Amino acid sequence: MDIRKILEDLVQGKIDVDEAIRLLRLFSIQSIETFIKFNEGRILRRDVPEIIMAEGKDPQTLIKLIEKLVPRTGKVIISRLSSEHMDAIKRFTQSRNMVLRLNEIGRIAVIKSRGIKERHKLPCKVGLITAGTADLRVAEEARVIIEEMGCDAVTIYDVGIAGLHRTLAAVRKLKEEDVDVVIVIAGMEGALPTIVASLLDIPVIGVPTSIGYGAGAKGWAALLSMLQACPLGLAVVNIDNGVNAAIIASLIARRIGAVREKLNKYSSHTVHSS
Repeated sequence: MDIRKILEDLVQGKIDVDEAIRLLRLFSIQSIETFIKFNEGRILRRDVPEIIMAEGKDPQTLIKLIEKLVPRTGKVIISRLSSEHMDAIKRFTQSRNMVLRLNEIGRIAVIKSRGIKERHKLPCKVGLITAGTADLRVAEEARVIIEEMGCDAVTIYDVGIAGLHRTLAAVRKLKEEDVDVVIVIAGMEGALPTIVASLLDIPVIGVPTSIGYGAGAKGWAALLSMLQACPLGLAVVNIDNGVNAAIIASLIARRIGAVREKLNKYSSHTVHSS
């Protein structure tokens, strides 16, 4: 049950005020076996789904989270999955007749209750490009989040500056697709976001990855390069942090999409009125 349904039931007299208060309080922090605190109200405050990082958690802990939370929230997203985590989740969701969307490349899973009402899809697009195929792990993690946030992801992979003609072709496609914001993922020297930001008039989010040889220091060289970029309008997230890049990009794009939807409705109404 979401907050809109609770308020609708209250207005329609299906529940009284005390019951509405009780249900609304369920959106506060929940405890699971004393060592897990889960903030169910985050999506109501920020329009961002709760995303659990599997790294450092044993498979049984993840199963307990899924078992407790999916019936309450309708959906759980889990990132940074190991193969052991994936196997456990597959077995559990099959036994409980839950809907599983598993992206093994991105090491991320979305588990849903059957029949869940999906997020309202807005007319918004996020561009998602990588310098190399080695960056796909981070890109696919981001793609799943973008799509779960209700935006379209325009993906263009393996267009790094080692072949600059590929980079220019990618920028051209982003312009043709009229994306609202673009995420650029790169390891090694991390130069791709700088090039892209210098050619586009939309926000660019750079994601440094831990791809490269020794001097790259597991992504530090790419991170520092992006932070020192000359073009304005380029923001940078932490190394390998596809989740945060996707959330930031989706929030920007959804805001634009909401305005776009209102304008389309207004234009349609004006045409019909005349």
